[in-house]
Amino acid sequence: MNPPALLCMGEPMLEFSGLPPDKAGRKLYLQGFGGDTSNAAIAAARQGAAVGMITALGCDEAGDSLLALWQREGVDSSAVRRDPNHPTAIYFIHHGPDGHRFSYLRKESAAAHLGPADLPQALIGQARFLFASGISLAISPLAADAVLAAIAIARNAGAKVAIDTNYRPALWPPARAAALTHAAIARADIALPSLEDATSLTGLTDPDAILDFYLGLGPPLVVLKRGAAGAILATKDRRLVLPGLAVSAVDPTGAGDVFCGSFLARLLAGDAPDAAARYAVAAAALSTTGYGAVAPIPRPAEIASVMAPAA
Repeated sequence: MNPPALLCMGEPMLEFSGLPPDKAGRKLYLQGFGGDTSNAAIAAARQGAAVGMITALGCDEAGDSLLALWQREGVDSSAVRRDPNHPTAIYFIHHGPDGHRFSYLRKESAAAHLGPADLPQALIGQARFLFASGISLAISPLAADAVLAAIAIARNAGAKVAIDTNYRPALWPPARAAALTHAAIARADIALPSLEDATSLTGLTDPDAILDFYLGLGPPLVVLKRGAAGAILATKDRRLVLPGLAVSAVDPTGAGDVFCGSFLARLLAGDAPDAAARYAVAAAALSTTGYGAVAPIPRPAEIASVMAPAA
């Protein structure tokens, strides 16, 4: 088997997504899978990319389930470490009139105990892209050290680095989040902030000002994700506004992850950034039409059926 062209690094999780109560008033949950970089890996794999995960799982049923998931999805798990002393993380999605919220059982997770010494240096050296996120950095100081070390290995080997901000205020203080996330982005080739994250991390609200800020950190390409409104792709020379795709959304969980994974997959397939971003906008929108982070991730035929020809 060829080594993965894209390596995704972070914390995978077992997911329980809330459904409407049954006739007896009992709250029901749909079991699935989550974790932002795992979602992105699966999205990329469904678009045909050769993808692998860098993470750790507990020696538990949740970890076994994630390994089985990646095997089904064609995601390489050869670099995944099993940790007998720490569990695989779990989270719950609660849906309501004001949107969705999360609750987590992730303290002391196996992924949070993956350090620089555990990195698959040879595999990183063979990859074309390394992808990580703010959550990858946030789950523990040791995990942050591991991400920064992986970025250094990738850059030294000539691989490109992509960073999604994916800011979760419950995980770390705002000042530390901004400092570490922006330090990672300063070493990246592609920054993938969301508008909401960027506003929290920078204090800026204007999209152009946000794009200027992230380009100023050093990455030559920035894609600002704007949820249902689409995205803006920016380099130092130009900006391209990509409108959103109108869909009947029921659950936006993981849509930003699907954007990232689909975008990187299309870059690996040879698309120019403009075309890759258009594709990713459509993929992310379609992923909101079902419940959970993984099950609704679309495949190429579905995405092609809703994409308008480029102008």
